[in-house]
Amino acid sequence: MHIPDGYLGPYTYIAMWIIMIPIWYYAGRKLSSELKSRQVPLLALAAAFSFVIMMFNLPLPGGSVGHATGAAIIGIILGPWAGVIAMTVALALQALMFGDGGIWTFAANCFNMAVVMPFSGYYIYKYISGKAPLTSSRRAVSAAIAGYISLVLAAASTGFMFGIQPLLHQSAEGIPLYMPYGLNIALPAMLLQHIFGYSILEAVITALIFGYIQKTDASLLYGEKIIAVDRNSGKSAPA
Repeated sequence: MHIPDGYLGPYTYIAMWIIMIPIWYYAGRKLSSELKSRQVPLLALAAAFSFVIMMFNLPLPGGSVGHATGAAIIGIILGPWAGVIAMTVALALQALMFGDGGIWTFAANCFNMAVVMPFSGYYIYKYISGKAPLTSSRRAVSAAIAGYISLVLAAASTGFMFGIQPLLHQSAEGIPLYMPYGLNIALPAMLLQHIFGYSILEAVITALIFGYIQKTDASLLYGEKIIAVDRNSGKSAPA
């Protein structure tokens, strides 16, 4: 999923920087007004969790390796804008410390994993879960589906970026200057290994963490209000 330098041409990675800079700016502004004080430590933990989980690569037949990201569950718990910041920090540390993902392609990697995944994960979860009680199994299933689909969408976005390079950058002889494989190869290659492999892992991790939050403190979930009942008056009020 991490795109190294040399695989995307300047048309693509410059466009991604232009797209991501205002997203980063707005995400920072959004968090300053939205994030609750008790959620601030969770933001740091979320970035650390994503950093660690992306270091564990799962091999698939054919020599391919990949990993879960944790981006969907971060978006569900802290909100998609917090997901942008947490994933950006994790991806920056990976790129700078381990060379996992390029510097020029950093914005492209952030778009795929720090924008596509938290936002799609959060809104898919909200759509499927509907108005189900926070403690219901439907919520956990919704989170798992959201994790699965969000990683598939991120893989599709990555495959699309790869696949358009031969169309955008060719030598005078028609030889691709960057990624040599077109959409007919790059897109299926990215999708198949995630549909049948890594997205399943993402779904399992998302469901397990969501289930833990459900049982311990569901009020941490972004945008949710827990109704507490006053035992003396019998009246309910937001917790």
